[in-house]
Amino acid sequence: MATEIKVPELPESVSEATVGEWQKEKGEAVKRDENIVDLETDKVVLEVPAIADGVLTEIKVEAGDTVQAGDVLALLDEGASADEDKSSDTAAAAEGDQAQDKAQQEAAEDTAEAEQEAPAASPAARKLMEENNLAASAVKGTGKDNRITKADVLAHLEQRETQTSSEPAAAEPASAAVEGEEFEQVERKALAGAPQERLEQRVPMTRIRARIAERLLEASQNTAMLTTFNELDMQEIMDARARYKEQFEKTHNVRLGFMSFFVKAAVEALKRFPIVNATIDKEDIVYHGYYDIGLAVSSPRGLLVPVLRDADQLSYAEVEAKVRDFGERAQEGKITLDELTGGTFTITNGGVFGSLLSTPILNPPQAAILGMHAINERPVVVDGEITVRPMMMLALSYDHRLVDGRDAVLFLRTIKELLEDPSRLLLQI
Repeated sequence: MATEIKVPELPESVSEATVGEWQKEKGEAVKRDENIVDLETDKVVLEVPAIADGVLTEIKVEAGDTVQAGDVLALLDEGASADEDKSSDTAAAAEGDQAQDKAQQEAAEDTAEAEQEAPAASPAARKLMEENNLAASAVKGTGKDNRITKADVLAHLEQRETQTSSEPAAAEPASAAVEGEEFEQVERKALAGAPQERLEQRVPMTRIRARIAERLLEASQNTAMLTTFNELDMQEIMDARARYKEQFEKTHNVRLGFMSFFVKAAVEALKRFPIVNATIDKEDIVYHGYYDIGLAVSSPRGLLVPVLRDADQLSYAEVEAKVRDFGERAQEGKITLDELTGGTFTITNGGVFGSLLSTPILNPPQAAILGMHAINERPVVVDGEITVRPMMMLALSYDHRLVDGRDAVLFLRTIKELLEDPSRLLLQI
């Protein structure tokens, strides 16, 4: 029985999606709830699962197509198996040229035998390998479970051309399906191989990247953004972490990092300066009596800001567990739209990439964002003596329409004081 697999109901405010990579190909057996295809919206990547066991008999749309809720993506023959699907094809072919059918069967057997030890590949990658007479076993897959992507095939072909030709090879054109991290891999490998060539590659901007660009432009054009800075002595936090990290991990089954300290310090500072936790709504100021802290995390498709709800009610261990969970699921594309919605204040950590100082951009409609940076040992004066300390630069960008300079400076200084003497966090002084 043929069943239509449709685009699911999209999240509120999302009207359409772009078809990403097909995880299954026509004629392939699928299991119930197994992901068939990825759909990319302007905020998150959605997986479309199979609604039953069966065989994917037809694919209606290609990677890069735009779809809306309710559109048919593919047809599924419920209850069928891959073997049954192949036998029906064989029976139909037997009515035609018997000699041609036999040759096709022999070729299929040879292909199946050759690919018994070959890794899985996306439909686009498999097609490109067939066009270039390339065995799957020769290509190193970088996708999930070592799945071969189109970008992997393009990179392999580029490398082969470079090795076999004395002249620089022309760059392979990138299709709309090659995006995000996959395109970046192709771009680095393809362009690095020919330093004397003036190469260019043009691909459509992904929905998530387009949305990020839109939000950044909105923040710069519609807010009066200003940034204030301070420096933080990390010695006390680092000492506390060194003393208790092993016991903390044994007790709570999660590593003790720095982010829980910063979240707790931010919450306490927001309580003291409620204007920083507020937002502008037309002619009104909305004061929020809760503390939903956005944590900026990187993903293969761009920066995401999942929200830590009611951060004031979470323990240090619960904060650290959430931070780890957000980071892992961001890499897998598992962050949900609900987790990206809302937030009253944001923390971003450019220090993980080595940033010494930056001016973080506001996350509208929030009034402020805290920027963490790299920890570097520097000579500083403490009690009249020059000593070496692990120092971090802090940056607070704020909407000057709502937050006065005095409040912004005092807010950031409060965070500094709380972190330089962590016991004050427990005593709330």
